[in-house]
Amino acid sequence: MATLKITLVRSIIGRPQDQRGTVKALGLGKTNSSVVREESPIIMGMIKKVSHLVKVEEV
Repeated sequence: MATLKITLVRSIIGRPQDQRGTVKALGLGKTNSSVVREESPIIMGMIKKVSHLVKVEEV
């Protein structure tokens, strides 16, 4: 499986609670924070849900 670097590029202020929870579950806090995660169907589903808020790069 590939390794992904996920960066929060937009604020979660004013977003629905489910999107906020998804961002927190990915391990992201403040804007421009990044985490490295292994690609899996669960992670890909979370990224798809908040794709308008995050930037994803393959490491």
